[in-house]
Amino acid sequence: MPLQEAWPILIACGVLLLCQGTLLFLDARKRGGKAWFWGLWGLIQFPMPTITYALLLWWKKRKRK
Repeated sequence: MPLQEAWPILIACGVLLLCQGTLLFLDARKRGGKAWFWGLWGLIQFPMPTITYALLLWWKKRKRK
């Protein structure tokens, strides 16, 4: 695939990772837990950080009851 055809895909991936990292950072900061870790991990890969974060939130909520 020539580089000219790859630009839209690379830009879309970058926007997706930036949004994921930002949302994870803001939510973790609001809840008071390792915001920088979640934000940086969210910038590196997709979708494992979001899935892990959601599972941990579910597990903590379930544990409280």
